[in-house]
Amino acid sequence: MAAAELGFVLICAVLMATTLRPTLASPTTTSVVDQIRELEGATAGRIRTDAAATALASTDFGTNASSVDAARPAAVFYPSSAADIAALLRASSASASPFPVSARGCGHSTGGQATAPGGVVVDMASLGRSADGPSVARLAVSVRGRYIDAGGEQLWVDVLHAALAHGLTPRSWTDYLHLTVGGTLSNAGISGQAFRHGPQISNVLELDVVTGTGEMVTCSKEKQADLFDAVLGGLGQFGLITRARIPLVPAPARARWVRLLYADAAALTSDQERLIAERGALAGVMDYVEGSVLTDSQGLIGSWRSQPPSSFFSEGDAARVAALAKEAGGVLYCLEGAVYYGGAADTTAADVDKGLEVMLRELRYARGFAFVQDVSYVEFLDRVRAGELKLRAAGLWDVPHPWLNLFLPRSRILDFAAGVFHGVMLRRGGGTMMGPVLVYPMNRRGWDGAMSAVFPEDDGDEVFYTVGILRSAVAAGDLARMEAQNAEVARFCADAGIPCTQYLPSYATQAEWAARHFGPGRWDRFARRKRKYDPNAILSRGQRIFSYPLAA
Repeated sequence: MAAAELGFVLICAVLMATTLRPTLASPTTTSVVDQIRELEGATAGRIRTDAAATALASTDFGTNASSVDAARPAAVFYPSSAADIAALLRASSASASPFPVSARGCGHSTGGQATAPGGVVVDMASLGRSADGPSVARLAVSVRGRYIDAGGEQLWVDVLHAALAHGLTPRSWTDYLHLTVGGTLSNAGISGQAFRHGPQISNVLELDVVTGTGEMVTCSKEKQADLFDAVLGGLGQFGLITRARIPLVPAPARARWVRLLYADAAALTSDQERLIAERGALAGVMDYVEGSVLTDSQGLIGSWRSQPPSSFFSEGDAARVAALAKEAGGVLYCLEGAVYYGGAADTTAADVDKGLEVMLRELRYARGFAFVQDVSYVEFLDRVRAGELKLRAAGLWDVPHPWLNLFLPRSRILDFAAGVFHGVMLRRGGGTMMGPVLVYPMNRRGWDGAMSAVFPEDDGDEVFYTVGILRSAVAAGDLARMEAQNAEVARFCADAGIPCTQYLPSYATQAEWAARHFGPGRWDRFARRKRKYDPNAILSRGQRIFSYPLAA
């Protein structure tokens, strides 16, 4: 998964509390419904106001951050085209009290981005359905141009298969492919490929956007660049993405998937940094580099996020891993990597064997704890899906997810590991902490500072770290315990002077967003763009970044 998409100052997603509702200045449910009912005759879109539809649109993947009643929209709008969405936004803009509108793809946000309390949630998947119901793939590959045009509602897994039919593939992914194109581009879209190719927002050629004023705009770095940069990583605040043009490259066929275990964070991070460097003996060996933290409380070698078709580990391996963990004080680290080869790629199996031989000789993992599998390229990229299906079958997918996602400076990652992985997490372990804990480096050069996504300020170091504590609250008391742990992590960082930047951010007030997430310079630009592209603060009000009317 993704997911995931990670660094904060105040963490713990908290959603729309009833006490916040008056600040939204939403019109009454009746007036909103009356206004959008008028659109049904003018567009091919349709609306639903029944409890089943509005309840579904009142929550997201966080669920802990959302009260259904507080976040309930007046209606859900099912557009058949971008023009339908534009008409809806123009209707809101023309209202004496503009009602909130938010785009909902898969509802996988965790902080209210897809909610529209008292307003209208746009069901983006409807753009990919024909009038009689069947899905319509809004995907078009240009082999000569080496790009794919994908509807904002399309899933990345479908983008992958459409491109592979022509021997091509996008370069940058999230770890979980069953997310929409518009959804991940509204955040950043990161995974183990980002060290080389940057996040997904750095791999877009062109967008079709419907702004908060209902204007339909095609934008790129060459045309309407300010809107293009605003929307990418813009948290849904400036417009709805209805199409994205994604560059493609020749696709490999296979992936050599590697997991190496470490007894200490210093060895792991040092090796990860060697693998993502541009120069050195290991530069370019791996196409994908991530890492994870393994503790007794969350299962030493099990993770729903990245189980392969067949397990990496035998029962005998599990016993050896447990013994290694005991020696290491209850915490292990895993370097996860992959090398792509075959197909249209220019890397062969022999090349991979040579590279891995060098890598395994050079790296400082615990000897005897290297595990390697060979899988198809698709199996590797879509590896989280199997775990998701297992959790769904067990009723464990649609549970609260109090995720904590951080970007941290390279200079403080070992301080963070000592204080959090070996401190906070062990002290507050109690019970099963289901879900992965990720830690891996990225190169700053892959990120575009003109875009809305916030990443650590340049401290003179090319590298910064992603930490994702991606838990699921399954048992009674888990949610409160995990939220308390997230708050303790925030306090530790503040007390230790470790600067954090939040990914997939969530704050309770505009003042917190401005001071703790954006900072003065970035906030001024973000607010200026809001006044330009959504002056009535119609879009994504559920995140509590802006309210109507906008402050001067």
